[in-house]
Amino acid sequence: MGDYKGPSSTGVDGTTTGEGAGPEDGVEVLEIAGTIKWFDVSKGYGFIVPDDGHQDVLLHVTCLRAGGYQTAYEGARVHCQVLKRPKGMQAFHILSMDESTAIHPSLLPQRTHVQVVAESDWERASVKWFNRVRGFGFLTRGDGTPDIFCHMETLRRFGFTELRPGQTLMVRWGYGSKGVMAAELRPDGPTQGVPPSPH
Repeated sequence: MGDYKGPSSTGVDGTTTGEGAGPEDGVEVLEIAGTIKWFDVSKGYGFIVPDDGHQDVLLHVTCLRAGGYQTAYEGARVHCQVLKRPKGMQAFHILSMDESTAIHPSLLPQRTHVQVVAESDWERASVKWFNRVRGFGFLTRGDGTPDIFCHMETLRRFGFTELRPGQTLMVRWGYGSKGVMAAELRPDGPTQGVPPSPH
């Protein structure tokens, strides 16, 4: 459980994960309620812990988006239909999601000294470069604007594990020890499924 290596290892790159996808013949369909264990928007998947004590359920990003969500936050309650396969269970249709129990990323504990208060509204930015080994990178809002320093810890707090050059995302920034710094991040897209900010 929780050791999913990539889309191809459990067949989530096939038709069963696309929008409007349904179960294959001979695959058992179950309806479960559970809690989001974690979800990584960069990797494109995460896991649900079912209330009935069964093994964790794989949740792929295409299943989320088909239900109108861009991401899923730790602690959110979810009601969904799942496919029971030999390699494990996989969600294929989100029936409902309740973010009132979710842990907003800005409330997760800080593990480093890197912290900055958001002073801007949400702005779209693209990744200039990011180095996982060094643990930081920079975002840009375009020519004539200062680069935004982005620390690895900030990424993790908001559900990302890495950034790719040219990738776009939404950012709120503030001024800190590194100049203009990313304070909050979210995927670039509709905001359904995002719990309200506590600010």
